[in-house]
Amino acid sequence: MSDLPVPVAVPAATPPTSPREGGTPDWVRHAILWQVYPLGFCGAPQDREDLGGTVYGGTAGDNVVHRLGRVTAWLPHLVSLGADVLLLNPIFDSVSHGYDTLDHDTIDPRLGDGADFDALVAACHERGVRIVLDGVFNHVSDRHPAVRRAIADGPDGPEASRIRWAGEHPYGFEGNAALVELNLADPCVQDEVVRVMTSWLDRGVDGWRLDAMYSAGPEAWAPILERVRAAHPEAWLLGEVIHGDYAHFAATSGADSITQYELWKAVWSSLRDGNLFELAHALGRDEEFRAPVDGHALLPLTFLGNHDTTRIASQLRDGRDLVVAYALLALLPGIPAVYAGDEFGAVGIKEDRAGGDDAVRPVFPDDPADAPDALAVLSREAAPHVLEVHRRLLGLRRRLPWLVDAHVEVPQETLTDRTAEIRLTAASGEDTVRLVLNLEDDDREVDGEILEAVCGAAMLDDVPPTPGRVPAHGAAVVR
Repeated sequence: MSDLPVPVAVPAATPPTSPREGGTPDWVRHAILWQVYPLGFCGAPQDREDLGGTVYGGTAGDNVVHRLGRVTAWLPHLVSLGADVLLLNPIFDSVSHGYDTLDHDTIDPRLGDGADFDALVAACHERGVRIVLDGVFNHVSDRHPAVRRAIADGPDGPEASRIRWAGEHPYGFEGNAALVELNLADPCVQDEVVRVMTSWLDRGVDGWRLDAMYSAGPEAWAPILERVRAAHPEAWLLGEVIHGDYAHFAATSGADSITQYELWKAVWSSLRDGNLFELAHALGRDEEFRAPVDGHALLPLTFLGNHDTTRIASQLRDGRDLVVAYALLALLPGIPAVYAGDEFGAVGIKEDRAGGDDAVRPVFPDDPADAPDALAVLSREAAPHVLEVHRRLLGLRRRLPWLVDAHVEVPQETLTDRTAEIRLTAASGEDTVRLVLNLEDDDREVDGEILEAVCGAAMLDDVPPTPGRVPAHGAAVVR
């Protein structure tokens, strides 16, 4: 989104000849994501020193540092983890953290250029990996050309409708004056967002994460997503929504998936406090969210953390309970996403201050083998075991693909503060497994065939679990 001088004519695309069942691309039903915050991952400077001059950019190619190759080098690790989708946080030309965009058509020069991005896309697709970009369209930098023109014209000028206003001043996203909100109800802005989204999809991208989608609301996004979907029916459209009625938001906006923050909070909170009743309640809510609305069944994005949250390994007081969190991520319905580093037990606390995201957005080494030494982790010795647990659990998820939209039930008689059985039944009714959780200090007996069992003590301290039982501070998948 480099400029918004006049409405950009983007013709309506020919409707798809084979509508997607349930409104979601079939490939998404099998997706497991690995999420990367590229500016941190690649070790880019946090601020653009080159923006201080009177002339920005200079000769084409000035100030470009080719760092995206570091992400490419980690693709074999992504595949070995069991993932098949790379979710990239902002990569476009910006002032600092990537969410203060200057130009949606240009790769941030701290990461590289268009050729670097095309090489990354090609490397992903060669390995059968999809790539999803972070679309920061709700707000842009206050230095964005469209914002500067609107400010110069004033709230009553011809460009005023391109942005939101707070009286005589541009409206800053969540009180941040450097992040000016665009008016997504404006036809010119809608045309430009459609153009940007379709142009990168034309270039090989497989989907979009729509940042702060909750801010403008589903009605503003509906005409945009309708046009994008018509042009690219196989694109995945994921909306960041934190609070509210997820199912209604998805159905109204046309988004395929919504970020399941309510379940995210319940997982770490219930495990940390030893209150699995909270988890059971959240699972009941999730079951309601995923019920079809007007034929649109919601497939939420599930996660234990991301670039905006404290790491799961820093949330839990007893590190042994991490294996229970990993099991919930791998087995519960929805589209699971692993935030890069969690698979090694990375730690980091999100703080509400300038630079408060730094700990959860670290630099990664060139070689994944160096991650336990290069990253701040719960235990260097345990990091390989944490990775092994992720691979085992996500491998099981691959073998049980029906889990994506399984029916979930937590029988009351199985539920205590520290123990629970989650019954997962295929939508077809043809398969069922039980995810048995045990936060107690003693092993538990269980009836049935154990398909997989994970033990916190084995992961952190290399203490062998007892075969045929649900480990203390562990979980088992039982049929």
